[in-house]
Amino acid sequence: MTNTPTLARGGADTSAPRRRRGSGRRRGGGLSPRALPYLLLVPGIVVIAGLLLYPMIQMFVMSFQNINLRVIRGVADPEWVGLDNYTQLFGNDVFWSSLRNTVGFAAVAVTLTLAVGTAVGVLLQRLGRGMSTFVVIGIMCAWAVPPVAQGTIWRWLFDAEAGIINWALNLLPDGLSTLLLGRADWTGEPWLNDAWSVYLVLVLTVVWASFPFVAVSVLAGLKGIPAELYEAARVDGAGAWRTFRKITFPLLKPVFAVLTILSIIWDFKVFSQLYVLLNGPTNREAFNLSLFSFAEAFKAPPKMGTGAAIAVVLTVILLLVTAVYTRQMVKQEDLT
Repeated sequence: MTNTPTLARGGADTSAPRRRRGSGRRRGGGLSPRALPYLLLVPGIVVIAGLLLYPMIQMFVMSFQNINLRVIRGVADPEWVGLDNYTQLFGNDVFWSSLRNTVGFAAVAVTLTLAVGTAVGVLLQRLGRGMSTFVVIGIMCAWAVPPVAQGTIWRWLFDAEAGIINWALNLLPDGLSTLLLGRADWTGEPWLNDAWSVYLVLVLTVVWASFPFVAVSVLAGLKGIPAELYEAARVDGAGAWRTFRKITFPLLKPVFAVLTILSIIWDFKVFSQLYVLLNGPTNREAFNLSLFSFAEAFKAPPKMGTGAAIAVVLTVILLLVTAVYTRQMVKQEDLT
């Protein structure tokens, strides 16, 4: 007796064995395709954990300890002091002045960096291809300068005795200089001795080195906006500001969001430029949180526990600011 193939409705042969689910997986204990992406992430996770996560955990632990010179030399063990480092920190006037300097400087520097970088990016879009490439190369040279070199350049420019800034201001007519700046003679002006003028120079230093990155990022975003939108706005009689407000800014919101977050993180953590401008942690009125943390941890007598506590506070502030800004950005995206 022979088996006849079973025909389903429409004449289809259903006697052939069906392909089982999961038969496409590799046999013999091979690696599943779904596990491959996670395996490729392992090296990056290990590097991040070793270079970032472990030091952060150590910093957090140190903020609850008293680590003095005896502990550093290995003579004694760290002493757990609980919240004493934070209590002393919040009762220190230098901490609050450093916090004020950090927040105020970041607000001004981030705003100016984004404004100048956006303006330069829009202007680069209107230049010819050759001139735009030339200008981009020029401004990116400033962005590529290391932070210590940035501070050295601007410290030399504002030097009280040999600085170009005092020399240039003395070239102005006495009447014009007095009218605009309140004085005629700028010889020996100590720009880097006062906290207010130090932060004026620091803002110039950071904005000069940071706006090229913003400009190039904005330029790249502008390349992706269809030219028809600008042509339609021009036909409707829209001016430059209205075109930017109605077309450019809405379409570049994701770019501006990322640039703002990065600028906030970078400017809150400024250290090298301020250290060079002050010639070390000398003027406590001009400290920001980064320099204050360094001074507490490494100046004699070293108090690494207090320095770690300042670093923890700075990290928490950055996380809160970034989380709030990111949440607002996500809400706006959901509304649109």
